[in-house]
Amino acid sequence: MDRRIWLESEYGVAGNLGPPDEAARYLLRPVIPRDQGGPAVLRNTARLYLDADRHPVYVTPECDRLVDLIAHDKAGERILEGLFAAAEPRGIGLFKNGADAAGGREHYLVGQRVEFGRLADILIPFLVTRQLICGPGKIRQTRNGAAYCLSQRSEHIWESGPASATRSRPIISTRAEPPAGAEGFRRLQVTVGDSNMSETTTLLKIGSTDLVLRMIDAGTRIRDLTLDNPIRALREVSRDPTGRSRIRLAHGTELSALEIQREYLTRAQAFTGRNGADPVGQRVLGLWERTLDSVAAGNLDAIASEIDWVIKYQLIERYRARHDLPLSSPRVAELDLAYHDVRRHRGEYYHLERSGAVERVVRDIDIFEAKTIPPILGRAA
Repeated sequence: MDRRIWLESEYGVAGNLGPPDEAARYLLRPVIPRDQGGPAVLRNTARLYLDADRHPVYVTPECDRLVDLIAHDKAGERILEGLFAAAEPRGIGLFKNGADAAGGREHYLVGQRVEFGRLADILIPFLVTRQLICGPGKIRQTRNGAAYCLSQRSEHIWESGPASATRSRPIISTRAEPPAGAEGFRRLQVTVGDSNMSETTTLLKIGSTDLVLRMIDAGTRIRDLTLDNPIRALREVSRDPTGRSRIRLAHGTELSALEIQREYLTRAQAFTGRNGADPVGQRVLGLWERTLDSVAAGNLDAIASEIDWVIKYQLIERYRARHDLPLSSPRVAELDLAYHDVRRHRGEYYHLERSGAVERVVRDIDIFEAKTIPPILGRAA
């Protein structure tokens, strides 16, 4: 089944307008008047609204092609950047990150015939360890000092699922809202994901997940990797960028995040070998394998232009060495946040992009068009 996918990207707001929700309302006032209820539907059929925690949320249109999804996700940054231009004199800052429980949700169209318990058993170990290949990185303050972690979202997830995703923040949930408008389908929501700045990291995050869901839908046999405690494992994986810490499985054995991800990759390679993969799928598989190989070898330079947590880690380490700063320095914390600034003239990620230090998936013209044109396929058009 060709799976329609879409993203929600939540943005953190900081400013001098008092509480963050006031700053967020001020930022979105051109498209969501104060007396208007519900989301605004934009020209490209994306939705823009304030969530229950008063974060701005941009929801891409439904996309059948992964490259379209990336273009529309980046178009959301451009749209909010335009709104920011009017708000900036008031001292508002806008960041695409999940450091304060905001994050990036993913939605996938899945078949009803797959029992949710089986889907969760296979998918949750993958999602818990997926942050090793697509986390955005974060400096976490602990009792023992500052530490660099893989994920911003992992500290804010409290349930495996399938509880209400809005308040309890499970890893995954399912809703009886068939996006295709037909019986036999349902919406799978992945709540554990982080928002990414890197286009190639988004490619790997969504592309690898889509491959795992396709394998589940096809009935592919996958080794039992059910976790003993998924929430504890989620935090353990985030706190170990080497991917080598042992995670306890439900049947008592222990595996590392690297080993669990390698198991899914091997199955995906065999699956695509039998069923074929388009050039985008081949790129996903190649980047997936290269990321695991690089982390295992401790050679992060090999993925230093493609994987968010590595890009930011090396940016921070260069800055610390240049200024002789500890990881706990407030100046380093500012750099950590500045990486996610969506203003292209201010954001550290975009400084790297202009210098050619990060890889791309889509062109600027694709992003520009996605601001106003919905995807060609699907009900959005």
